[in-house]
Amino acid sequence: MMKRQPNSRMCFICGLQNPIGLRMALYNDLDENCVRSTVVVPDQFQGYPGVVHGGIVATLLDEVAGRATLTSGNHDDLMVTVKIQVKYRQPTPTETPLTVVGRITQPGRTRARAYGEVRLPDGVVTAEADLLLARPPGDFKQRWRAEMPYWRVYDD
Repeated sequence: MMKRQPNSRMCFICGLQNPIGLRMALYNDLDENCVRSTVVVPDQFQGYPGVVHGGIVATLLDEVAGRATLTSGNHDDLMVTVKIQVKYRQPTPTETPLTVVGRITQPGRTRARAYGEVRLPDGVVTAEADLLLARPPGDFKQRWRAEMPYWRVYDD
């Protein structure tokens, strides 16, 4: 069963009002206990012709693995990335439907570990990442509260 996660306004990955963002819709895959999304990265985000810039690939992995903390549906479970280690297996092509998947590998109350991967339509993994996540500091939560009215599930 798939359940859509909230989007924000200006996030580069999920922000629906960000004019240069990817506007990704992320879904909790409750059967597989992961978060997944499909995205086509436009050529404007290439590093080399036809290849997604490595920083954009890392950003995709950061978002989807970090969002795995929200599979419970509780926004208070949000954590932020403290450390990310990306392994680039092969070039990730632009203008191609990519599946990005993230899951928690070691849950915790204040820290957690997560894993993410980017897959081609045939299932080949182009990049993967291991992340260390932590609860955000108090000042982060204060800034986040002002954005909460815009953090919601929008219709497909």
